[in-house]
Amino acid sequence: MSVTDFPPSGPAPWSVSRDLPPYRGILAVDAKDFTGRPAVEHVTIATAIPQLLRQTLDRAGLGELWKDQRFANHTGDGFVFGFDPTALPRVIHPFLNELQELLTDYNIHATATGPLRLRVSLHVGPLPDSGAPGDGNGTPRNDTHRLLDSRPVKLMLASSENITQVAAIVSQRVFEDAVLSGYTRLHPDRFIEVPATVEGKNFQQRAWLHVPAPSGSLYDRRILGEDSQPDEAQPSTGEAPARPAQQPAGPTTSYDRSFISHSENVHGGQNINNYDGPGPRNGGGAGR
Repeated sequence: MSVTDFPPSGPAPWSVSRDLPPYRGILAVDAKDFTGRPAVEHVTIATAIPQLLRQTLDRAGLGELWKDQRFANHTGDGFVFGFDPTALPRVIHPFLNELQELLTDYNIHATATGPLRLRVSLHVGPLPDSGAPGDGNGTPRNDTHRLLDSRPVKLMLASSENITQVAAIVSQRVFEDAVLSGYTRLHPDRFIEVPATVEGKNFQQRAWLHVPAPSGSLYDRRILGEDSQPDEAQPSTGEAPARPAQQPAGPTTSYDRSFISHSENVHGGQNINNYDGPGPRNGGGAGR
């Protein structure tokens, strides 16, 4: 094969200065326990997810995002697409609330497939979007899927299927730009900070959970990154995990490394003792 047979490529990283690709918001969803469902349901579920997203965007007044979606892709058990990041505050609210309500109604009548419950991740960053093959590929897209697969958001959907149909995780960048800035209707206290790690992957980031309709396991210590092993000195009482102490309302910059020290055995051997960020934060509004 001669050099001319290879696909064209650009200059190597750090060899020349060039313009950044446009910034895009990235929305990804994934169905809980998709692979554990009977194979006969897979096509129905895979078809239903984009339809539900479209209906939810319409209900939230964001129908233009579906019409103008960028680098959209079925992921088998989910769906991902890029969008104009100026809409991020409205994708956080009212979109997530509307998705919870729509899934609640859908699951009442979903006799053919059973309940459909979704994890949602939101991120933003520069991604190629020129209409060429390979659009949408880059670190922000990869991180969006890692957040979607991270332990905290997966554990969140272990709660009551009668109540919690949606668990969302947003990146630190989205949280700072759309939530802390005050551009979305949701107060920062409606989010819980978590260490997002994925078992078997070299990934660790600060992220924020939001659950539109929380139920019993919202304050599960494992979700907050603490040791999931039971205390052998304390017999099980069958009671719900203790709710963590409340922090002062509003953003905080305090650092709590004792929080990180308990998470070493939680994430399939991943060590996040060097994670340089504040400990779990809960202003008290997230579960209300």
